[in-house]
Amino acid sequence: MGQPMTPADQQTALAKNTPIYVAGHRGMVGQALVRALHRDGYRSLITATHAQLDLTDQGAVRQFFAKEKPQVVFLAAAKVGGIHANNTYRADFIYQNLAIQTNVMESAYRAGVQRLLFLGSSCIYPKNAPQPMAESALLTGPLEPTNQPYAIAKISGIEMAWSYNRQYGTRFLAVMPTNLYGVGDTYHPDNSHVIPGLIRRTDECKRSGAKELVIWGTGTPKREFMDSEDMANACVYLMTLPPHRVDSLFSDQAPPLVNIGTGQELSIADLARLICEVVGFKGHLRFDADKLDGTPRKLLDIDRLTQLGWRAQISLKAGLERAYADYLQRSHPA
Repeated sequence: MGQPMTPADQQTALAKNTPIYVAGHRGMVGQALVRALHRDGYRSLITATHAQLDLTDQGAVRQFFAKEKPQVVFLAAAKVGGIHANNTYRADFIYQNLAIQTNVMESAYRAGVQRLLFLGSSCIYPKNAPQPMAESALLTGPLEPTNQPYAIAKISGIEMAWSYNRQYGTRFLAVMPTNLYGVGDTYHPDNSHVIPGLIRRTDECKRSGAKELVIWGTGTPKREFMDSEDMANACVYLMTLPPHRVDSLFSDQAPPLVNIGTGQELSIADLARLICEVVGFKGHLRFDADKLDGTPRKLLDIDRLTQLGWRAQISLKAGLERAYADYLQRSHPA
């Protein structure tokens, strides 16, 4: 958790009655943000379902901001998916993400919003960036080809936030979470991220009595994983810090960018073994090297976040146990 605030900090932190818009509140990330904000006493939350507001519709978004008048925005709405989805629906990923973030940021500025948090992804960094990946690695090399459209959209969002700050004096912040999982995740058999995909397939193997679980790829790539609750806590912490605690993030010299992660990594093979332990699957693991591996290693440098006073609290095993319980409740209700 964060460091305790001094009396001076408390006078300038975000007021509890501040109107806060959480874009994408029904997704895993958005749900976690709403829970974290409610837990910390913020009750004036503004939300809208896709049926109520299509964030790719510029006119509708402008009308929404003019009517609701939020003072703070968490931009968690995005089209997301795993390596298969990113590589297959490339046009959807770049168009929808560019449209969503463009409409929300421009409408936020027009409505007088000063503080906005844009959620990106660690895939913005070059495929072969030095590890761990610091914020300064942005735009220093080629991206991973399988998710390049999504990454470019997110990089554009960072540049937008920086540009609005420099031209209009806003305080739009971009955060780059590591690979996320947790309560409310999507367990699609083909288009989910690695952890929900493995949880689903491992549970299916256990229930069917299968002797073997096939893991896509070689199992050698290393990844960092974070529970969505930790991610949300970090985001709320950053957005509720008093201005003088985060002034260093807003400058003409570097984008307003903060990595959010745990600082720990493991191989996909070790992750699969841990999920098997959590699920209770006793069979054999076979790695399908014909499937894409993606980036060899993705570990975030979280020095900037820790210097601001925040560290992750949920261990990977504890988070996986919570995620599996959530999967069972939603997929196999009693």
